[in-house]
Amino acid sequence: MRKRQRKNLSRVLSSENSGKVPNSYDVVGSIAIIRVPSASPEAAQSVAEAIMHTRKSVKTVLVQVSPVDGDFRLRRLRHVTGENKTRTVHRESGCLFSVDVGKCYFSPRLSYERLRVARLVKSGETVVNMFAGVGCFSILIAKQANPAKVFSIDVNPEAIEFMRENIRLNRVYDAVVPLLGDSKAIISSRLQCVADRVLMPLPQKALEYLSYAVKALKASGGWIHYYHFEHAKKTEDPLEKTKLKVAERLTRSDVAFEMPFARVVRPIGPNWHQVALDIHVACTSDKS
Repeated sequence: MRKRQRKNLSRVLSSENSGKVPNSYDVVGSIAIIRVPSASPEAAQSVAEAIMHTRKSVKTVLVQVSPVDGDFRLRRLRHVTGENKTRTVHRESGCLFSVDVGKCYFSPRLSYERLRVARLVKSGETVVNMFAGVGCFSILIAKQANPAKVFSIDVNPEAIEFMRENIRLNRVYDAVVPLLGDSKAIISSRLQCVADRVLMPLPQKALEYLSYAVKALKASGGWIHYYHFEHAKKTEDPLEKTKLKVAERLTRSDVAFEMPFARVVRPIGPNWHQVALDIHVACTSDKS
């Protein structure tokens, strides 16, 4: 897909700008977000116009001018061409997600993971999503799996407002519960020992918050879907490095566990990888 995108763009760009074609770009609803390192505004404009020429559904092109950063996981964006907007509605797996890409974190590249996890959830389960954003994982689970509740926590007030809108758009009023705040505090105060399954789709903080995911699980145990950014040279295995870190943290907390599934979700930079682990935790009645 990425190679085809690059080939299609190269066909409509001048030879001067064809070398500036990004390896990939994000399309969120009708908005395309590009990265054109070291490119002039003219080159970015050419790439943006080529995208709009080859993807008729794209009405706006923005260029990313900073990495994703901060507690709200935001990136600075600059308008390049098309409608000057950052708000759109994204369609995925039969769901609608309203989002402002300038105010909320959203990655279309996690669509496979969202559907994979949703298909693992059993009817009647209670789920805690510790970093829910605008509600993509949570709403897809509610639509696919008939859970009892999906408690959906995020620290960004804008994300919570969009989550509420997405709950309405997808008619999952009874299943998804939006909660504004830090998941450590919310789990400690009201969500201990309630979950059959916990989602941790914030790689930057997952290891730090892992013990709170365990606290959220029922005394009978359950599943944690854990995401992590791992650096690994060509001679190293990012999955094994991640497993070792998680195993050390859980063993130190005297938690019985196994990790039957692991995959590299995507590369995120030279020697950096996003990793997903499915962790099964046994009885947690003795955890503190």
